[in-house]
Amino acid sequence: MVAGLIRTLATGLLAAAAMAKDVTYYWDIGYVTANPDGKMERQVIGVNGVWPVPEIHASLNDTLVLEIRNSLNTPTTLHSHGLYQNGTNYYDGPFMVTQCGIPPGANFTYRIPVQQTGTYWIHSHYSAQYVDGIRAPVILHDPDEPYKYDEEIVLTLEDWYHDQAAALLKQFLSWKNPGGAEPVPSGALIGGVGGDTQKKLAFEAGKTYRIRLINMSALSMFHFSIEGHTMRVIEVDGFDTEEQTVGNVILSAAQRTSILVTAHNETDSNFVFHADMDTDMFDNIPEGLNYNSTGIVEYSADAPLKRDDSVDWSPFSDIDLVPRKKAAALGFDVSFQLDVFFNQYTDALNHGTFNNITYVAPRVPVMMTALTTGADALNATVYGPQTNARVVQHMQDVQLIVNNYDAGTHPFHLHGHHFQMIERGPAPYDASYNPRPTSPPMQRDTVTIPSMEYVILRFRADNPGAWFFHCHIEWHIEGGLAMVILEAPDVMQKRLSVPQQILDHCAQASIPTEGNAAGRSGFDLEGAPDGPFPYPIHWTRKARGAMAGCVLSALVGFATIFWYGWSSKKTYATTAASPARLAE
Repeated sequence: MVAGLIRTLATGLLAAAAMAKDVTYYWDIGYVTANPDGKMERQVIGVNGVWPVPEIHASLNDTLVLEIRNSLNTPTTLHSHGLYQNGTNYYDGPFMVTQCGIPPGANFTYRIPVQQTGTYWIHSHYSAQYVDGIRAPVILHDPDEPYKYDEEIVLTLEDWYHDQAAALLKQFLSWKNPGGAEPVPSGALIGGVGGDTQKKLAFEAGKTYRIRLINMSALSMFHFSIEGHTMRVIEVDGFDTEEQTVGNVILSAAQRTSILVTAHNETDSNFVFHADMDTDMFDNIPEGLNYNSTGIVEYSADAPLKRDDSVDWSPFSDIDLVPRKKAAALGFDVSFQLDVFFNQYTDALNHGTFNNITYVAPRVPVMMTALTTGADALNATVYGPQTNARVVQHMQDVQLIVNNYDAGTHPFHLHGHHFQMIERGPAPYDASYNPRPTSPPMQRDTVTIPSMEYVILRFRADNPGAWFFHCHIEWHIEGGLAMVILEAPDVMQKRLSVPQQILDHCAQASIPTEGNAAGRSGFDLEGAPDGPFPYPIHWTRKARGAMAGCVLSALVGFATIFWYGWSSKKTYATTAASPARLAE
């Protein structure tokens, strides 16, 4: 019997190996012009002279190969959002976490093992570059697809800006913006089109469609619904769920959801679908902004539009979804509390922070510090004060308690993992309370946390690497709302070998690839980023000096006024007492 099981297992492994293949895409990343909303033609970042960037498709056990040429005048990197990259942390993409950037005119090859299935996307992880258009769906197919449907539709939701990302970022990170108001988009794109052009989804009678919704926005949250049709959620962020009927789906920036929709048997009417931007995310609503975007479910080109105002807009709760693959709730070996604040800092800019530390990239990419500092890599100090680094051991169960004390909603993304969503509640979280769910918790890779709420996330540290955890509102990550989790640095040193291309690119940019956050040995961090800091709440020496100067200036001013007034009085008295002078 054992021999039979071994033969069966071997046969299965050989079959999987035979089916696995390299799926290669050649991308020349460069500038093109586009006018997707019909209101303004602008420069965007496309691929092979095309924008929107075409979809990427691969299957479980394939190797996704991306041959990249950077034809921009700035560096770039690519992050395959939601992919585990187990064993390939160096291909994860965030600038100065795992890469130094692909220099202008250079080539780079990403070789990513497909270790999962579902709906993902790819985008630049260099500055705010993806806001200018370098983003695309990534669909990873399951040869043993658990759900039955006739066709699938990939539908992207994006906020769209008429201004360039660099100018918007400069506007956001400015002393003239002390409140941290995010740039409000010029409009929305559905499936790459906007303005007066409506996206059409072609339906055939009786067919069941899988619609893969992907929010590729910089800021906006979308509410999606289809009039006159029933939607059944089957996946969020690449994690399959049991079917759940919903009236609407809410997607924050970077989130994905798959729904099943069965078409009507009659084809005598077309219907409206909604992709409405949530205006609570905006500090103001510019005149003329159309935030209620719609498209058409089209059964027949000449059929009339049938409106149905009975859409169920009740809240969509992802934590209540039931995972298809059941895994018991994790406990935790180590727990980190992350308190979210936005404040003006000593550089006069409004920064996002975890525990009042705003992320500033170190001089050496974080992953390379972990790989080159030996036993010191197990000490978070070596990564510098501004990375907010946390070190965990291999196979520990990790808990993140995130309290959102900011006035806005934030979508937080963890690289390298799906996490279990254990609990939500009003902030602050009571640290004496340890929730123990009795049913398998839902998992995803990007979680939305409303203002003054907390969420508890747990994951197993089974993927050695340097993994970014950050807000996926692009303006916020650039403002410092990020930190890094160093997962098993000692195991990283045994398993990971950085590709020579990455080292060459670092050398070309004069970025060191060894040592601590300052490029030095041990814990000598001279030269590593240190600050900005919160404005102190007590009287500093400079503040006392400034106040003393103000008081002294005031006293001098009062004395001058008094002296001038007294002198004028004496002059007037002398003049009044001299009739001869008056006669003159």
